[in-house]
Amino acid sequence: MTDTEQHHGVHPGLADVRARIAAAEREAGRPAGSVTLVTVSKTFDGEAIRPVLASGHRAFGENRVQEAQAKWPGLRAEFDRIELHLIGPLQSNKARDAVALFDCIQTLDRPKLARVLAEEMAAQGRRPRLFVQVNTGEEPQKAGVLPDDVDGFLGQCIHDHGLAIEGLMCIPPADDEPSLHFALLARIAARNGLQGLSMGMSGDFELAIALGATHVRVGSAIFGHRPDPG
Repeated sequence: MTDTEQHHGVHPGLADVRARIAAAEREAGRPAGSVTLVTVSKTFDGEAIRPVLASGHRAFGENRVQEAQAKWPGLRAEFDRIELHLIGPLQSNKARDAVALFDCIQTLDRPKLARVLAEEMAAQGRRPRLFVQVNTGEEPQKAGVLPDDVDGFLGQCIHDHGLAIEGLMCIPPADDEPSLHFALLARIAARNGLQGLSMGMSGDFELAIALGATHVRVGSAIFGHRPDPG
């Protein structure tokens, strides 16, 4: 433990969420530590994030490439082993920056992006881990591959572009029962032999863990309400 960690103690929001994850793992009969907490730090600045880093936490999720570029190089200079996840939509023209900055891209969702990511990984010699985003609610305004198209899209990613896919990610519709979407994502992953399931946020991560989540994306339960980005 560093001096900073000893001085600050564990961030209270982080401690609470860690305890809830551990309880959910036990309840589901899963090994301790089988779920990765990705702390959603979008819209929060370095001052808000530092106490969470000082508590020893290292996995963070960001929605926008540009915002992440502005704040994470400085934090990486202060703290080691940071693992950055892109959890927002990725435009193809930002793929170069995303490959350079992120350790995991959770929002691969279309053939053009698969091709561009493959080209950038080859050019940079850097291979962020990849999740395919599934639009489990088939919402027209939301990114993600439709459930019926996932098997074919995974085949394209793997065979046409040589991409290794770690798992699937979803964001259920706000008004739906999330367990239906978590169960659907788990079924699609299982039939494709994928281990990773990124699902569950502040309001429903315990349910997601019960249904097999390997990664939960939690922001407001740790940081409190998000500042107004405007």
